[in-house]
Amino acid sequence: MDLSDKMNSKRKGICEIITIGDELLIGQVVNTNASWMGEQLSLNGQHLQRITSVGDTKPDILDALREAVSRAEFVFITGGLGPTADDITKPVLCEFFGSQLVFNQEAFDQVKALFQRRGMEVSERNKTQAMLPSNCHPIKNENGTAPGMWFEHNNTTIISMPGVPFEMKAMFQNQVIPKVLSMVEHKTILHKTIMTNGIGESFLADNIKDWEQALPGNFKLAYLPQPGMVRLRLSGSGDHADELQHIMNKLVNSLIPLISEYVFGFDNASMEEVVGDLLKKSHKTVGTAESCTGGYLAHLFTSISGSSAYFKGSVIAYANEIKTNELNVNSSDIEQFGAVSKEVVEAMALGLKQKFDVDFALATSGIAGPDGGTTEKPVGTVWIALATPKGIISQKFQFGEHRGRNISRSALAALNMLRLTLRKF
Repeated sequence: MDLSDKMNSKRKGICEIITIGDELLIGQVVNTNASWMGEQLSLNGQHLQRITSVGDTKPDILDALREAVSRAEFVFITGGLGPTADDITKPVLCEFFGSQLVFNQEAFDQVKALFQRRGMEVSERNKTQAMLPSNCHPIKNENGTAPGMWFEHNNTTIISMPGVPFEMKAMFQNQVIPKVLSMVEHKTILHKTIMTNGIGESFLADNIKDWEQALPGNFKLAYLPQPGMVRLRLSGSGDHADELQHIMNKLVNSLIPLISEYVFGFDNASMEEVVGDLLKKSHKTVGTAESCTGGYLAHLFTSISGSSAYFKGSVIAYANEIKTNELNVNSSDIEQFGAVSKEVVEAMALGLKQKFDVDFALATSGIAGPDGGTTEKPVGTVWIALATPKGIISQKFQFGEHRGRNISRSALAALNMLRLTLRKF
């Protein structure tokens, strides 16, 4: 990318994000682009001070641009670069910069190459993707037809990218961030994330309050809760990477003993990845018998590449007759104790273990909601059982009233039950 010499002066990395699209404002699409870019900027030591979302209207986009360039050194824009009439980002950028759209042969060659790889002809509408503001430096889009655009405006760099997440992410990681980092002052920022399960945010904070209060001034801790788990993100900044890493390691090593029973992994490790690794190392197999989770537990297992080495399959025993016919649950137990009970969920696990001939069998049965609860068994009541080579264990949980969270929390709790058991094998 051939940019002017004025970019050589180092900046502090003050950033803003503008996301464009009516669909973001009405809740039709979740703004994952902004959260992902924010994370990437933070991981690369840049200071994101504001995120703005606007609709597909010229006045709103222009206002957002004017405000952002008055505050930030880097402005990242996503959305509105498609070939349809509602994609107005390029014309608005032309108006903002006082430029005009011109045909860019390099961009057109890229569009043609993409269509050729897909065995398609370039339409007249798609040719408009090669019309770019005359003052921009095109950024190659490896995964789509809309090029990114790099602008310099006084002391601010404006970078416009497609709104399609997988197109934007590749462009951002492979081309944008490396160039941005070459333009900013370097200061080492380290992050370490500790993944916990089975303890709430407030209880976790109480357990580690003395450790947290003793953190050095250049370190801070963030609590990042989500259904079924809490992520602890420890961040530190400094001028010397080796020294900073040494302190980070010492802090983490002193934290783990305080919450060891709840820690299942670090950084981006998922519970299903951790459990899968334990199963592979121990050469054990697993299957699932699911009622309230409806196959979600099996989905988590099979979302990991190579899971066929340890995951054999699942029975989604949602109806009581499936519990009895496929898992040999005694119908009298269902009548006496109810489908959501210790007796039934343990029978489900034992029936699955025998049916699939696995080392471990997980079973779930609960009231996901929002209806179906009783005074004795309110919505969110879940029983989970694990049949092992040494016997069976089960536990009752009370998760709450939200159906989606109950399903995800049940699956995570089941995985964690297996994880804790595998540590003993």
